[in-house]
Amino acid sequence: MQSFIILLGLLAFVSSKPCDTEGSGNSELLLSLNKDLLRSLEQQEGLPNPSVHLALRLSDSHSLSMENDHLTKLKTDLHSDIESSLSHGKSVVGILALYTLALKASCLDLNTVTFTVSEKSETLLTHLKKQMEQEKEHIAYSHRPLTNYYQYSLGVLALCASGVRVNNHVSNKLIKAVEHGHLKHGETESVDTYAMAGMALQCVKDSGSHVHNAAELDTALTKIKLKLLASQRTDGHIGNEFSTGLAVQALLAMGSQIEECAASMEAMRTDARRNTYHNAMAISQTLPALQQKSYLHVKTKACLAEDDTLVLEPTEPTLVLQSQTKVALTVEVVTSNGVTASYSVDVPKGSSLLEALELLQGKNVGFTFEKESSLWGPFLSVVIGEQARQSDRRYWHLSADGTSLSQGIRDFKIERAHTITIKNTSY
Repeated sequence: MQSFIILLGLLAFVSSKPCDTEGSGNSELLLSLNKDLLRSLEQQEGLPNPSVHLALRLSDSHSLSMENDHLTKLKTDLHSDIESSLSHGKSVVGILALYTLALKASCLDLNTVTFTVSEKSETLLTHLKKQMEQEKEHIAYSHRPLTNYYQYSLGVLALCASGVRVNNHVSNKLIKAVEHGHLKHGETESVDTYAMAGMALQCVKDSGSHVHNAAELDTALTKIKLKLLASQRTDGHIGNEFSTGLAVQALLAMGSQIEECAASMEAMRTDARRNTYHNAMAISQTLPALQQKSYLHVKTKACLAEDDTLVLEPTEPTLVLQSQTKVALTVEVVTSNGVTASYSVDVPKGSSLLEALELLQGKNVGFTFEKESSLWGPFLSVVIGEQARQSDRRYWHLSADGTSLSQGIRDFKIERAHTITIKNTSY
């Protein structure tokens, strides 16, 4: 009890200064990020990204015509893809929840959005509730969701932000996961998951529907705040460059006005000026935080008198010349049974890891790979003939010289000699 009081005192102490987003040039930076996100709609490969749409709708500036065009693509292309997944019995709670939040951010009546599965038409929210029930039941007998706690938290948040009363048993499973420290990716605690859980449980608390377990809910929210604060680095990032946006969103949503928040804001601004956030998914999580907003704002968004002045200037096509400088790359593959295979290839400096792997595969030395698409870009699914699938709770963990990569294979650039380790890992 004494240690808990001390922790509460720590939270009160660090809640003395508000998050600071003011400063010269910050508004121009936000506008630039907003335009980058809008421009990504023109360059989007594959299915439309609901996270991008959500961030655009939460922003202060808009190009309503472009956003409406993207909304149409979400309601057709992404909708059809989700419907197909549901028809095949797949667990899609994460993408379904993001789709729900994106439509809610456009102020659509969610009761008019339906999926037809096995010739039966039911609303989007009905399907989301069913997906969450399946996740909850899986936790009950296997102590983990069908997907993961990040997607589970997204599901709780989407239902709550849409005005749906979240089943107490569903939210309790998330509370218990926080209590027992189960919000991990592999063996490492996941800042992104804690952040999403924080927003989800704060929404549940604000709804007033969890009164009989109010103390447990408050304890879970306190623990999440402390976990996020403890994950802050000396440079201001919480976790890493790509988890800070969601972490700040969560802290703002949970009512924190902490002095460390200003450092996190500045860290994200510095990253933005360095073009660290060239991935649209990264921008979509960072921009709301820099505008002092979180996904909880979707719940009260009214879509009235919105600014419609955002205009994209024509961009000149840029010719990217491949570097003549070559760097040595060693690729180690560790299969599920612990066997290691090693390969070497020289690649042009500045190549993406994806380009490097394609060069290595083209050498016909036994290295092969397959990739799949995600909201963050392509990811490895099969390497040298071995799969690492979500359905088996496995993935290919990537590291460079022993340090885990925080970027995907398309975004990580090879600027010097590296040893890249690709390890089949369970979670």
